[in-house]
Amino acid sequence: MFITIIIFIAVLSLLVFAHEMGHFWVARRFGLRPKEFGFGMPPRAFGIYKDKDGKWKKTRGNKEITDASDTIYSINWLPLGGFVALGEDDASTDDPNHFHNKPAWQRFLILVSGVSMNVVLAAVLISFGLMIGLPQTIDETDHSAKVTERKIQIIEVLPDSIASRGGVEVNDIILSVNGNNFSNSAELQDYVDANIDKEIIYHIKRGQDDLELKLTPRLREDTERGGIGVGIVDTGIVKYSFFQAIWNGIKTTLFLTWYIALAFYELIKGLVTGQGLSVELGGPVRIAQITGDAARMGLPYLINFSALLSINLAIINILPFPALDGGRILFIFLEKIIGRPVKKELEGAIHYIGFILLMILILLITYKDIARLF
Repeated sequence: MFITIIIFIAVLSLLVFAHEMGHFWVARRFGLRPKEFGFGMPPRAFGIYKDKDGKWKKTRGNKEITDASDTIYSINWLPLGGFVALGEDDASTDDPNHFHNKPAWQRFLILVSGVSMNVVLAAVLISFGLMIGLPQTIDETDHSAKVTERKIQIIEVLPDSIASRGGVEVNDIILSVNGNNFSNSAELQDYVDANIDKEIIYHIKRGQDDLELKLTPRLREDTERGGIGVGIVDTGIVKYSFFQAIWNGIKTTLFLTWYIALAFYELIKGLVTGQGLSVELGGPVRIAQITGDAARMGLPYLINFSALLSINLAIINILPFPALDGGRILFIFLEKIIGRPVKKELEGAIHYIGFILLMILILLITYKDIARLF
C-alpha cells in the first residue's frame, strides 16, 4: 500500500506539474511575471526570487515577500504537482503585464496551454514507451513493429451473458481452452463456434492468479456464431525504432484524445438526457488503486496508464465548468460576445461555487471508492 501511494503521488505530481508548466511557459512568453511558480503545494518549504535590485535571494517558510521583482520559484511541502499564480483572480491594475490587461487571445492561449501540455506529455510518454515496448492491440500493428508476449485478452463482457454469469472479467487473459493454445483470437473464435452447447474449460490469467472457468457457448443472434458474450483482441508488447516510436506515439495520442473526448461526450449526454451514467466513475482512491495495479504489472503498463490519465486530465480541464480552465476560457468568450469583461466579483463568485461543487463531487466519488474497497 505504501509503495502504491508513493507511485500514485509521483504520477499525479508529474501530470499536474506539466500542466502548470504549460501555463507558466506561455505566460512568460507573453510578458507576464507570475507571482509564484511552485513545485508541490503550499505551505512553502523554501524558494528563490529576484529582489528589486535584480539580486537573487532565498526565502523560507510561507511569509509574504514584498521585495520581489519577478517570479518566486518555490519548493513546497505537499508533493502534489505544482501551481502557478497567474493573477487571474486578482483585481485589475494598470500594469500592462497583468493577466487581465493582456489581449483576449493571449489569455486564451495561456489558459489552454496547461491542457495542451498534458496532451504533449501523453505523446512523450507513449513515444518513450514504444521505444522500450508498450502493451497494445496488434490487429493493425505496423509490420515494422517488433511484437513480443502475444496474448488474447478480454476487453468486454456483455451484461447478463454466459461469461458474466460464469465469472469472466474485463482484462482477463485467455491462456488456453480445453488445453488448446491459440495463436490469435480468430482461431479461438472458430474453436468456440465449433463447440456450441458443449461445456469447455477456459484457462484464465487474472493478475497473478490462474483460473479455470467452465462455460458452455451458445449460438448468439448478434453474430450468428457460438460465443460466451465477450469481446476479445490480440495484444502484445509493441516496440518501434526511435523515429517510428515518435511518429506512432503522436498518432496514438491523437487517437486516444479523440476517443476519450467522445466517451466524455456520451457520458455528459447521458446525464443531460436522464439516461444516467454509462460508465463507473472513479476518484483519487480508485485512480491510486489502478496506478498500483499498473505499477505491479511493470513499467510499460504504468507508462500507458499515466499517458491515459494525462489525456483524461486535459479533457476534464477543458470542460466549460467554473473553476476549470475551460470555465475561465468561457468567460473570455463571453467578454468578446458582450464587448466587455464580466465583473471580476461575479466571475470569482461563480468560480468559487464551481470549485465547491467539484470538491463535493470528488468527496462523493471518493466515498464510493472507499466503500467499494470494503
